[in-house]
Amino acid sequence: MIDLFPDSTRVDRGSIALGGVAAETLASEHGTPLVVYCEETLRARARALAAAITPGRTFFGTKAFANVALLRLLREEGAGADVASIGELAFARAAGIAGDEVVVHGNAKDERFLAAAAAAGGLVVLDAPDEARLAADAGVGRALVRVTLGVDADTHEAIRTGHHGSKFGLPPDQALALLAEGLDAGIEMLGLHVHVGSQMADFDAQEETIGRLAAFAGRCRTELGWAARVADLGGGFGIRHHSDERVTDAVELAAAAATTARAAFVAAGLPEPEVWLEPGRSLVGPAGVTLYRVITVKRLPGRTWVAIDGGMSDNPRPQLYDARYTAVSAARADEPADEVVSVAGMHCESGDVLIDDVALPAPRRGDLLAVPATGAYTLAMASNYNGVGRPAAVLVGDGRARLIRRRETVDDLLALESPAP
Repeated sequence: MIDLFPDSTRVDRGSIALGGVAAETLASEHGTPLVVYCEETLRARARALAAAITPGRTFFGTKAFANVALLRLLREEGAGADVASIGELAFARAAGIAGDEVVVHGNAKDERFLAAAAAAGGLVVLDAPDEARLAADAGVGRALVRVTLGVDADTHEAIRTGHHGSKFGLPPDQALALLAEGLDAGIEMLGLHVHVGSQMADFDAQEETIGRLAAFAGRCRTELGWAARVADLGGGFGIRHHSDERVTDAVELAAAAATTARAAFVAAGLPEPEVWLEPGRSLVGPAGVTLYRVITVKRLPGRTWVAIDGGMSDNPRPQLYDARYTAVSAARADEPADEVVSVAGMHCESGDVLIDDVALPAPRRGDLLAVPATGAYTLAMASNYNGVGRPAAVLVGDGRARLIRRRETVDDLLALESPAP
């Protein structure tokens, strides 16, 4: 199970350490729940994904976790930012990322968002029939067109994006018309964008999509006399959240995507495109571990419930996507895992279950649990359900921990309330 943890993870006399800092020390100093990011893993993943598609470009899928410190770190490793809201754009700009380092997405971009994208010098992915005119009016200078090519990805239906009828992008005929409108509006149309889905475990759906993308690019050349210089293949590469998951490594998938796209375009009689990717989960997911404190243990007929001090407010993915996780006892990792338990959250929902079944050393109040592969879409999707503040996050490396997001307090929650009349 330790292979699910970040690169810097070590176990010393039963105690897990991340980035050279003991998990118990992190929990004592910063409280729980706590999301711990490993700097070594972040840098290694960013470098490996960039190398896999050289001379292409990577843009971190900020939706996985919008955080200024992480964006700065990833920028140091050559990654730009893929943003999908005016808030994510603000995070990128605060991290010093602007201009051609920003790709702006969204299936519902309004004039305010487009104006902010133009002010940042970002490249906009056109996604709707009237968006070329709106983008040009806002001052957007460069764009891609997102085309939806009707490939059904083998992933949860809530995170499929490339199928017929998707809310994202446009089918080929409408995408072609949007491309023509962008050219007529004077926007520099650099290329095409596709995205199949998230948490992709293999290359099958993306390979099919790339083949269809090259055929569509050929149609653009024939009908408009325009050749795509960029093939942005999106992201969506999966990671392992549980020991028994079988997921092809993202670096291998990225290399296959770049090689396949270049070959497909050339085979279609087109210039070899510059390949762009937008990895999110595959960059930060394996680098993150969430620490929880055990609050209660209930041994009932047929099931033992271990209740923690977090749950669906800090990680709603089990409820949204049937995501499966595992855990270890962070200070008792050398003891026999001799009891199968269910890990429940502290919220007023019977469905607030983080892990259905996991083997742990007989749990007791006060134990510290470490849940790996939680660096993506945990804090990014966290809420204040039951009036709970969102967790803190730290970045660890070389025996030091740096706070990169403070814990929300009750005062933070009350600060949003309007005063009584």
